[in-house]
Amino acid sequence: MNQSWLDPVIFSLGPLQVRWYSLMYVLGYVVGGMILKHLASKKFWPVAKEEIDKYITSLIIGMFIGARLFYVFFYNWDYYSENFLDILSVWKGGLSFHGAVVGMCLATWRFAKKHQLHFFQIADCMAVAGTPGLLFGRIGNFINGELYGRVTDSWVGIVFPDGGPFARHPSQLYEGFLEGVILFLILFVVHKRQRFYGVASSVFLLGYGTFRFMVEFFREPDAQLGYFFGFLTMGQILCLLMILGSFVMLMYARKLGIKNPLITRSN
Repeated sequence: MNQSWLDPVIFSLGPLQVRWYSLMYVLGYVVGGMILKHLASKKFWPVAKEEIDKYITSLIIGMFIGARLFYVFFYNWDYYSENFLDILSVWKGGLSFHGAVVGMCLATWRFAKKHQLHFFQIADCMAVAGTPGLLFGRIGNFINGELYGRVTDSWVGIVFPDGGPFARHPSQLYEGFLEGVILFLILFVVHKRQRFYGVASSVFLLGYGTFRFMVEFFREPDAQLGYFFGFLTMGQILCLLMILGSFVMLMYARKLGIKNPLITRSN
């Protein structure tokens, strides 16, 4: 199967281009906002609905700053240390999802503190509402022909424009399905049954870390990094830290015991 029919640009107006990747980000935040409003109607979101747009704006800012800085320092510092001004050239690509999570967590912490809430009370909502955006983001990666998988002779193989003449795993779609669909369904069930805040956030870290670690075996490693210890990618190392962090977070959340209002009302 060949991917040459996929054009990453929806339409152009002179020098202005509207790209599918940008549209996918917009869809992710629109769907996330709708889910947050649903959580607000059920009282799981502990702030007024009017604050949702402000929160999403802060998430977008935190996401891009965190994603860019992580990519610069963890994935390609050898290049950027010699081309420092290119750190600002985000249009050339180079974002890290793990960094995006850190940036969004910092934005969430700041938002929660402003409203005199605990981080977990907002983070759990972010975990549930933000997960479908992973599906849209990976579809955008697929259309761009980036972050493709390793060479395969399987029937699922696709020849990507920048991936050479050989068919490769569409690892972007694997990630989109596992992280954006399966993980969302798990979290949607978990948030209604958890007895205290912090569980959904912990499950997100565990689920994303596990699914991403698995897909990395099918994904082409970053050319400038290759493998660590002969078999692990940078993404897998960061995922192992996420998995470890999920258990630490869960123990801390249980110790705090901030009750979930959905469980409280049902009792």
